[in-house]
Amino acid sequence: MIKSLPKPVRRNFVPAPNYAEAFLGRATPLEMPLLDSLERELRRMTGVTVSRDDWQWDQVADHLKMTFRVVGDKHQTLREGKDLAALKLQLKEKVQETLSAVADDGLEQSDLHIWSFGKLPEFYEQKRGGYSVKAYPALVDEKDSVAIRLFDSEQEQRQAMWRGTRRLLLLNVPSPIKYLHEKLPNKAKLGLYFNPYGKVLDLIDDCISCGIDKLIAENGGPVWQEQDFARLQERIRADLNETVVNVAKQVEQILTTVFNINKRLKGRVDMSLALALSDIKTQLNGLIYRGFVTQNGWKRLPDTLRYLQAIERRLEKLAIDPHRDRAQMLRVEQVQQAWQQWLNKLPPKRRDDDEVREVRWMIEELRVSLFAQQLGTPYPISDKRILQTIEQLSG
Repeated sequence: MIKSLPKPVRRNFVPAPNYAEAFLGRATPLEMPLLDSLERELRRMTGVTVSRDDWQWDQVADHLKMTFRVVGDKHQTLREGKDLAALKLQLKEKVQETLSAVADDGLEQSDLHIWSFGKLPEFYEQKRGGYSVKAYPALVDEKDSVAIRLFDSEQEQRQAMWRGTRRLLLLNVPSPIKYLHEKLPNKAKLGLYFNPYGKVLDLIDDCISCGIDKLIAENGGPVWQEQDFARLQERIRADLNETVVNVAKQVEQILTTVFNINKRLKGRVDMSLALALSDIKTQLNGLIYRGFVTQNGWKRLPDTLRYLQAIERRLEKLAIDPHRDRAQMLRVEQVQQAWQQWLNKLPPKRRDDDEVREVRWMIEELRVSLFAQQLGTPYPISDKRILQTIEQLSG
């Protein structure tokens, strides 16, 4: 592994076999993950910090890497390989079949429109072929109904349960559309028509889903028992109308700002500004899209407006000093590339983790600090801080 390091880093640990032997004498087995331990001891021995990205696993011979083998209930090898994340992905359907096969009759259900199944267990365990199989049940959103399905991780369970709870609530509380029509000012109604991503009713549905998410969070999150769901349903019934009006008003401000930005992006483009305008369009597409209200969440609505206002400030200054804008944009691009490369290496299941998604918002805050510092950011931000966060999360 030490020999896999890039030459400028590796030369600090020559001869490599001696450092490897010294590491084995200093490290405590099973105290921490191998790379964490190796990086710590190399730093203690030399004062040189090895970053996680320095390790070049493709340079390590295959016979030195751990082989993972997945066996079936009859001890037959189903698949094996060096990449655990790839193995999990390849066997995902097989795992789902196994989970469904071990479930008691009636645990997995479909076409549910009300909570009619008493208590939903938070985990389920059963012996199969000499092995203990543990699964995590959750409600699953199927648009016109919900289902109960089993998942092989708590993370997948949490994500599915939230969406399934939202759908079951949508099926059982009165729609706030009529109230929204009565209470929303005409200016706000007009602003919603600036929606460039589909029908206005689709946007309103997005606002309603976002409002339900807000109320689920304020009431402690998804529940697992019938009586708790009934209480949650009543609380949401009482508060949904005003909540959705509040969400819709914020969305109207966002879409009006987007409309104004798009007007400025149209027409003939000075070639010296083309790269900056292309960058702005890409940023807009990442912020505003079909379903953005629910996907980004109610907490992000004020931030989204601030990011758009930062774009307006950037456009005001762009023609005055395009060279400065270009320099700032290069800093953002460097961080975005590092973020995208890191994201591509992550297992698909992990990409929706809150801490992973937060890095994407840190990049938006970096844009504010570079292009519209007067708008302020909620915490100190820099390209260095973002890169350090990525490195920490890579551990």
